[in-house]
This record gives sequence, structure tokens and C-alpha cells, in this order.
Amino acid sequence: MNDTTPSAAPAAAPDVDAKIAHGWLHTARFLTTAPQLEFLPDLSVPEIAFVGRSNAGKSTSINTLTQQKRLAFASKTPGRTQSINLFSLGKQGVTDAVLADLPGYGYAAVPREAKLRWQRVMANYLKTRKNLRGVVLLCDPRLGLTELDEILLDIIRPRVEEGLQFLVLLTKSDKLTRAEASKALSIARLQAGGGEAKLFSALKKQGLDEVAQLLWRWVRTAPAIEAAQAPETDNRPPEDITPP
Repeated sequence: MNDTTPSAAPAAAPDVDAKIAHGWLHTARFLTTAPQLEFLPDLSVPEIAFVGRSNAGKSTSINTLTQQKRLAFASKTPGRTQSINLFSLGKQGVTDAVLADLPGYGYAAVPREAKLRWQRVMANYLKTRKNLRGVVLLCDPRLGLTELDEILLDIIRPRVEEGLQFLVLLTKSDKLTRAEASKALSIARLQAGGGEAKLFSALKKQGLDEVAQLLWRWVRTAPAIEAAQAPETDNRPPEDITPP
């Protein structure tokens, strides 16, 4: 069994060489999958969640960051994967952090009932997961932040104001011209609401070093943020993130 007790973390982590950050991310291995919050293990190590619309390149980005081809599974039918997948990070089998891959949202072909169930799971996870340390919102810069992304931002904004780390990751940036990329980045920084924004391309490996170093620092700064006092099994539906 992996040791999931975190070691004492300093108040602020120093800059780290990109090779060290990449080596740490490369230790990622499957931990568990959960269709509901009650099936998630109660962990004390920092957790970083990856969220985003279907087809935003979430699975590809996770696999690129961890230098693994099929760690995060991309369904052939976007929006069909409806579970939270956790991946352990840490050398020699000791877990010092966890990556959480949340289901993509917004795919029109998914039945409304499934969308509503996912909305409950996603909102409750983001509001109440006690060891959640940071959130990476993946966004196709050609579309920008959509209405669904804005609703997600509203859900996590209170925790970001309390210190939750947040990054808007503009994927597929290789498809933009330099001028388009600069404009998309400027807009995302304004919309991030206290978080950061970075350009990223799995194909061209753009932004890879920066993001790896950022995630490494996230889990080595302050202790995990405490969640709001709300039950993790709260089944009340949040705001409907399904467009009419």
C-alpha cells in the first residue's frame, strides 16, 4: 500500500529545474477511479484537478506532461467518460501528490440525465474536496472560455480567493499565429480571476517546462486548502451547465 502521508512542506518552494519537475510527473501511475465522490479515497496529500470541455485536449495534455502515452484515457466518444480518475505522484512508490482527471463537459450528444449527474459530481468535488490544492482548466484558445467554463469559474472562485491555485491552460496553441496566441493569452489572463494563464501545445511541446515546474511548486508551497464545510455526498443539483 502506498504511503499517502505528506512530508512537511516549506512555506514557499524554490524554483526547480525542469528536469526534476518532469521526472516527478513521470512517476504518475493509476490510483483509482470513482463514479461518485463517496468512492474517492480520503487523502491528505495535495491534489491537482484537470478540468475542461470535451475535445479541449485534456487527456493528451496529461499524457504529455507525465510522458506517458495512455495514462489518461481519451474516449472515442467525447463526453462519455463519466468518472473521476486519480493518479499518484511520487518516487519509490511513496505518494506525495495526486492528479485528478475529471470528465469532460459540454458534449451535446451526452444524455441530459448523464450531464446532470456529472454536474453534481463536478460541483461537489470542486467545492468540497479537502485536499484540493490546484485546478487546471484546459481551454481551446480558438474557442476561448465558453459559458460552461465561466460557470465552472464561478463554482471555484470562492476557493481561489482563499488560496486555491488556478491555471487556464490554452491547449493546441500551435494552431494559432503568434499574434493570435498573444491575444488569446491576454484575454485568458483577464478572465482567470486571480489565477494564471499559459500557452500549451502537446504537439510542439510548447509550455511543457513551465507547466511542469508550476505544478511542482503548487504541491510544495502551502498545505492543502481546507474545503468548505459541505457534505461530499450532497446531491442537490448546482447551476445547470448544460446550454439550452
